[in-house]
Amino acid sequence: MSKSFKVAMIGLDTSHTIEFTKLIQGEAPAGQKVEGLEVVSCLRFPTPFQNEEGQDTRQKQMEAWGVKVTRDLSQALEGVDGLLLEINDPAFHLGYFEKVAALGKPIFLDKPMASNMTEARAIEALVKKHGVRVWSSSSLRFLKSLQGLLAQIPAAERKYANVYGPLGQAPAGSSVTWYGVHTVEMLVAIMGVGARAVSAHQADSGITATIVYDHGRRGVVELTNQLWLYGGRIIDGKGARSFTHENETLYFNLLGQIADFFLKGALPVPLSETLEVQAILGAIDASLAAKGEVKVDR
Repeated sequence: MSKSFKVAMIGLDTSHTIEFTKLIQGEAPAGQKVEGLEVVSCLRFPTPFQNEEGQDTRQKQMEAWGVKVTRDLSQALEGVDGLLLEINDPAFHLGYFEKVAALGKPIFLDKPMASNMTEARAIEALVKKHGVRVWSSSSLRFLKSLQGLLAQIPAAERKYANVYGPLGQAPAGSSVTWYGVHTVEMLVAIMGVGARAVSAHQADSGITATIVYDHGRRGVVELTNQLWLYGGRIIDGKGARSFTHENETLYFNLLGQIADFFLKGALPVPLSETLEVQAILGAIDASLAAKGEVKVDR
């Protein structure tokens, strides 16, 4: 039997910790088992995103799958080859990234990268300082229906994109950053980097943001309250083609990319695109506050 790549989960306030571990060493649905990884430890700590009772329940499940759950970071890091920062509250991302960046172990930093652009730049600086391999993404980037269109339509020909998704309500911090990241991630997967300005409008139904690029390119992001659907369309010179998340195995799609990162050295998403996502999210909030168009701050 080949040696597994041992990982630590940092954080227990998100369902991702449970869902990823299930696909690695729990009762994975048929065809969704992810091989080659082993979750050996999990660090828990309080955040506004999950109460202690909820974390107790999750701890019991993790321990049933053979994971050591601890409140001591040094214990969580013992004997691991890589880290998954699975912290639901993005306000904690920079602090924990500072604690582990110098270890030199590859890191998957779950979305969003940070709670704001200043903290995202601080994480970028730590990446450069320590030369650590890291990436961050939402699972929505890896929709098979979206990836299929991206393979068909050259990047230079993607003139217009309309993407939609839910606007979840964050227990703390910006709801746009916390949950809008899923929808903005799809936009950046389509349009790449280079957003220049954002104009956002809020109504009872949610938020609509228009993102302006050079050369007449444009994106529209629709974040709708209590409508749990994702999708969009890409328009090029040949017409409009749509995609949705129906019948998608979202966690499996993302975890497969995480496994390739750890086991094969792949870099599924460059840091430049992750920073672009963060910049657009910040610009949406800034535009809502200013009640007008704002420049994208990098």
